[in-house]
Amino acid sequence: MASTLTRPRHGKVIAGVCAGLADRLGLSPFVVRLAFVLSCILPGPQFIAYIVLWVLMPKRPV
Repeated sequence: MASTLTRPRHGKVIAGVCAGLADRLGLSPFVVRLAFVLSCILPGPQFIAYIVLWVLMPKRPV
């Protein structure tokens, strides 16, 4: 499990936000991506939160 919240350079699908969250939380990236997609059914700022995390989360150093 990663000690900080960062986006991976490899293994990402769009921006690496879900993969970074999964790594930080110790979950499978598939589970986090599935939870995000399912949460899009509900009203809320999911896409805005994704974009904000994309901007704020640094890329993992090489």
